[in-house]
Amino acid sequence: MRIVFMGTPDFARDSLKSLVEAGHEIELVVTNPDKPKGRGMKMIPSEVKEYAISQGLEIVQPLKVRNNEEFAEKIREINPDVICVVAYGKIIPKEILEIPRFGCINVHGSLLPKYRGAAPIQWAVINGDKETGVTTMFMDEGMDTGDMILKEVVQIGENETTGELWDRLSVIGGNLLVKTLEVIEDGSVQREKQGEEFTMAPMLNKDIAIIDWKNKTAKEIKDLVRGLNPFMGAYSFLNDKKIKFWKVEIVNEKPCQEPGTVILANHKEGLFISTVDKVISVLEVQGENARRMSISDYLRGNSIEIGEKFK
Repeated sequence: MRIVFMGTPDFARDSLKSLVEAGHEIELVVTNPDKPKGRGMKMIPSEVKEYAISQGLEIVQPLKVRNNEEFAEKIREINPDVICVVAYGKIIPKEILEIPRFGCINVHGSLLPKYRGAAPIQWAVINGDKETGVTTMFMDEGMDTGDMILKEVVQIGENETTGELWDRLSVIGGNLLVKTLEVIEDGSVQREKQGEEFTMAPMLNKDIAIIDWKNKTAKEIKDLVRGLNPFMGAYSFLNDKKIKFWKVEIVNEKPCQEPGTVILANHKEGLFISTVDKVISVLEVQGENARRMSISDYLRGNSIEIGEKFK
């Protein structure tokens, strides 16, 4: 099939790679503009752009796709069979959706209609879900509201982070997209309407990353830490210093101190903190202006006293 592909991060790159390896004709790759990054603010291309360059594919990076007649006309000239959209990061307007003869297909990292929105993978982990998956769907003008095509369910590991789940689902999404195009092309595709009940998965903000020791259980804190690893990091303050938590585990002991209180802290045994119901053992952290490290390495160079309280 003749395809216009729209996507930006590595999650989308794996879908583009699957399409190329399946022999589809990628007529155009649309991705977001390069962004400045690092101390030198060097302009960094998206993962999709890097892969497209390696394959010699034509690339465009419009600042906007809505009310952009030049971009719309380019898509009309290509006259693709289908537009595949994977984690592109912009709303696709109706005038673009109506161009391809088979419509626009989206790969979404959840089992719709659960978790419509920008951060479905992160919220599935933060909420402690046992399973999630990938859904392909025909796009319409709504936010992830189109008719569903194919789904694949996966189990979420007890200790799995968002990063690890993201990597798994990106590969599954690419394979599912290829299968979706096969059923569209041979005419066996079936549409499934979404129900009225759904959950939104909005972009994460910094406020959600603050650990609420007073009100959250040990499991809820662990799920937050897993869910924000590696994209943001859950954090708390000790003696006015910010500490990010990258990995924790639950100790099945009833806490003997107020939530957030340090029960034990040394480089040999680790760092243990009370929660409202159990005890958290901290395995990996990051201090202010420092790198991620094991708790033993951190405690060799930083003093934390028993009885001190995280806020």
